[in-house]
Amino acid sequence: MNANSVAAVVVEGGGEGVVAHVGLHALGSLADRLGLGPALSAQIPAGLVEHDRGKVLVQTMLMLAGGGEACSDIEHLRAQPELFGAVPSDSTLYRTIRSIDPHTLARVWEAAAGVRAQVWRRASATTGAAPVVLDLDASLVEIHSEHKQGTAATYKGGFGFAPMFCFADATGEALAAILRPGNATANSIADQLAAVDAAVAQLPAEVSVGHRPGDEASLVGRAVRVRADSAGCSPKLATALRARNVGFAVVARTNAQVQGAISRAIDAPGRWAPALTQGGEVRPGAKVAELTDLINLDHWPRGTRLIVRREPLHPGAQTSLFPDLEFRYWGHYTDAHGDPVELDVHMRAHARAEDHIRRLKASGLERLPFSNLGQPGVVGGRVPRRRPGALVPAAVPRRASRRRRTKDPALGAVAHSGPGGAPLPPAHPARARRLAHHLASARRLPPPRPHHLSLIRARSDGDCLLQRALAAHGTVERGPITLTPEPSGPRRRIRPTAAIVATRRMHWRVWSRSLRRITRAG
Repeated sequence: MNANSVAAVVVEGGGEGVVAHVGLHALGSLADRLGLGPALSAQIPAGLVEHDRGKVLVQTMLMLAGGGEACSDIEHLRAQPELFGAVPSDSTLYRTIRSIDPHTLARVWEAAAGVRAQVWRRASATTGAAPVVLDLDASLVEIHSEHKQGTAATYKGGFGFAPMFCFADATGEALAAILRPGNATANSIADQLAAVDAAVAQLPAEVSVGHRPGDEASLVGRAVRVRADSAGCSPKLATALRARNVGFAVVARTNAQVQGAISRAIDAPGRWAPALTQGGEVRPGAKVAELTDLINLDHWPRGTRLIVRREPLHPGAQTSLFPDLEFRYWGHYTDAHGDPVELDVHMRAHARAEDHIRRLKASGLERLPFSNLGQPGVVGGRVPRRRPGALVPAAVPRRASRRRRTKDPALGAVAHSGPGGAPLPPAHPARARRLAHHLASARRLPPPRPHHLSLIRARSDGDCLLQRALAAHGTVERGPITLTPEPSGPRRRIRPTAAIVATRRMHWRVWSRSLRRITRAG
């Protein structure tokens, strides 16, 4: 069976007429020269089929690179058999994608890693003894439908996914991509480490050895360094990377120590050196300094350094690291050795990750034709680590419930349904944990005002809803509710404004609804 994605043609510099999609033919020829189609076919089980499954996947990549948005767009390649040969139909493409389960997907990633290892051994950009630099970054992918599983509202007011990527700086390849709901945070250490581990697994064996969890430092044959923006500014992430024998360089966040170190070094003579551009030229007005000796880095791994760069404050720039009217400060933490100026140039090259993401979005990242999250999709082929039904409720929003959603954490489900929607039994351990969590959240709520208590009449047995809830809240003890009458006499009545009345009513509704749920769960 022919696994080539394109037909053999001869390119000449003359003639008449116009042939479309010649650029896609060049891209498919490169994939065929690398043996990508046969490598993928060996990992996808298939019976007696007309189209090789590896060739189908390669031609799908060509279709997406050419601007395709759905399986039916494969017909654009079918219209030119003189360039692409036998192209599958949209139904064949659909069946191929549906046949890839998580185990098959893992084997596909292994096949891609094998092809990549052959390319890296031949390319000058990836050989040598220089450290392999990985860029970690997250982005938002807008989805214009609520019916795709795993989507959620984003912090920018949109709706869709928030995938986590890990790129190879030398080649711009997306070594790993994790498809996440839109409300997933960019500073999730678990997702960042998962992306790094998946990216290391895609590296050649002589590079990845010694950088997997649990590997000894003596096994390292080539250094690996991870760069991240301020979402990766965490001592826990740096410690986890150090445990994998991986270096780090993360953008610094502002805090009191960083601001104090900058304030002491602003006018220090001999500390600041001229900054360089990516081309090695001196950047006018910009300078770099190392402030490691002016800050306490005990909670960071041993050998961590703080490099700070300042440049003239241009109109519209934000002084996020240090408030100043003359300069804009920017810094990063790293455990690398070398001159601070060179380390600053190296860290600022992390901005290329934005170009990689922009390129992915222009070549298929924003086109997810499948509504089922169980399909591999276009985003690097990553499937979710949990079933869509097991995602948090906020990750699967519904149109009817979105209007009633509140931002108060105490109004979450106390002992809601378990997996599949079935209610949890009273003796289930998860029920007790959820009840304890929401009881703690309710205790943080302020108690109701006395005139609110006057609206509730206790029953004769002294065991009404409010009484039990207040006992759990810690406001009153068990027993009948006693209301102390206010002192009589003339007093000045202040009529509250409409805003104050609305705020009190909203507070009382939130508080009482939370107590009802706590009592019902108990």
